[in-house]
Amino acid sequence: MKTSRALILCTAFLDFLICPAAALAGSTKVYTNQTYVEEAHNQPDFDIGDMGSVLSLVLASLPDKVKVYPTENYYYFYFDYKGIKYSGNLRFDVADRDKGLVHFNYFKDFTNWQRDESGYSFVLSAKDGVTVAHTGKLTYDVAFKGRKVSFELNDLSGMKPPAGLVQKDESYIGPIFDESGIRFFLVFNKTEKVFHFLLDETAPVADQFNAVPGADRITVGIRTGFAFYADRFANRRILVGVNQLNTSVNNYLDGPFDQLPDNTLEGDVLEKAILAVSPESKGHIDRFGNSPDGETRFLIAPYMQYEDVSELGTISACAASEQPPVYYKCFSFEGDDESGDDNSGDQPTDQPPDNDGQK
Repeated sequence: MKTSRALILCTAFLDFLICPAAALAGSTKVYTNQTYVEEAHNQPDFDIGDMGSVLSLVLASLPDKVKVYPTENYYYFYFDYKGIKYSGNLRFDVADRDKGLVHFNYFKDFTNWQRDESGYSFVLSAKDGVTVAHTGKLTYDVAFKGRKVSFELNDLSGMKPPAGLVQKDESYIGPIFDESGIRFFLVFNKTEKVFHFLLDETAPVADQFNAVPGADRITVGIRTGFAFYADRFANRRILVGVNQLNTSVNNYLDGPFDQLPDNTLEGDVLEKAILAVSPESKGHIDRFGNSPDGETRFLIAPYMQYEDVSELGTISACAASEQPPVYYKCFSFEGDDESGDDNSGDQPTDQPPDNDGQK
């Protein structure tokens, strides 16, 4: 294994999500064009369709212990293959990880000029020579051909919303750590039957924000493009927009719809909220919102998908003129054809390709 190939899975990423946990401790990395160019020119000696070779590449490139930050338990990576960027993930699905299974996917990275939906998707187990051992509360060891890596899933059981963040007519669903590095609290407004992703500001937020001209109380993240509205009636910020360019290529900044609080979800609180929105889903979803065959999951994406920040002014205009409880409808765009794509939260649906491995 070439050293540069081993390093690329950590040092050439544009965020810390798949690097060692030390990256969160404040170490600063410098990324160079030299590495980018050399990786693009690298000529690998394996077939991209050979699952075993790609899995060996990934595991060999990781330290012995890694942290899985996103709360739907995806460990994302990417690498260059003959001049093309491939993205992928290892997922520790709450439904089957304790059965010794791990999901492994990789594919040509989506861009604004190409969206090749073909790729490689596997559910791996001992029959494939892959062992998945549950070694701690949220720790899983994956071993393949003599290489073992310990994956520590994100334990957010201690992450609680501060007093006053969740309103009396809302139910708290759970904490979310998005692959963007932004943390949220997911709540459900029982009166208006809408979900909200609330920004977690109990820890430093990994972004800085600009005010939006003509959109009172809305700020947009300089790094993420996430738009937040400062609630007029509570000390909190509600996620009201993500940039459509990010959702179109399914990158790390496409919004937290794909990182629900699987590891901390209590009882049927999410299922009840979904059934309040979509009573026809009764009997067709489990407590996580999954269909019985596990192929689809109820989509929770209430925020606008905007192309230009000027579009966010419609949210401010609505919120300035309404009073609770109707006021909170101003922040929900589920099922709205003008929100940027066909993601509807009103029916159980396939998520965008994240849960099929296309992240």
